[in-house]
Amino acid sequence: MKTIKHILERYTGYLWAALKPLGIWGVFVIAAADGSFLGLPLDAVVAGYVYQDHARFWLYALLAAAGSAVGSSVLYLIGYAGGEALLRKRMAPARFDKIKASFDRHEFWALMFPAMLPPPTPFKLFVLAAAAFEMNYGHFVLAIFLGRLARFGILSLLTIKYGRDVVAAFAFMFRTHLHLVLGAAGAGIGIWFLLRLKKRKRMAS
Repeated sequence: MKTIKHILERYTGYLWAALKPLGIWGVFVIAAADGSFLGLPLDAVVAGYVYQDHARFWLYALLAAAGSAVGSSVLYLIGYAGGEALLRKRMAPARFDKIKASFDRHEFWALMFPAMLPPPTPFKLFVLAAAAFEMNYGHFVLAIFLGRLARFGILSLLTIKYGRDVVAAFAFMFRTHLHLVLGAAGAGIGIWFLLRLKKRKRMAS
């Protein structure tokens, strides 16, 4: 355990040293890299920036969301060129059919909802699926941006309230109470969708 902790501390120190010259744009760069091929501790980076500068938490959330959308565009190009075959190799047929059905019904929500969830959600698979199923690129970018903005906005507010260690607590809660997290997020989106539908009906009548 001590060895693992030492490695993590050295890795974190190296990462912060590399980000320092970039200033606030470090969040964008890490988010873009994480959204493409590299798996980086994006939540920890966002929490670290927010912890050191509470006043601009909204800016860090925006930059992280925008970086994720830009980085994911690389995977979109790969997925559009031949993502369906790649997905079929990496997924069980039942899971592939389930994700495809979700995109056929509500492609925007099928991408935005996973974008809101922290690791270990296999988000890159959903990005490849969106491209393989030929999701409109404008809708693709917007879904990722809004989903990530919600995720990093919540993370930022929790960091301000509880400190930087909230990242570890958040990850632990997600792993151990996955069904509750998904249920709460789904209920929230469902309520918002119903309210929006109600509002549209009132405006139409």
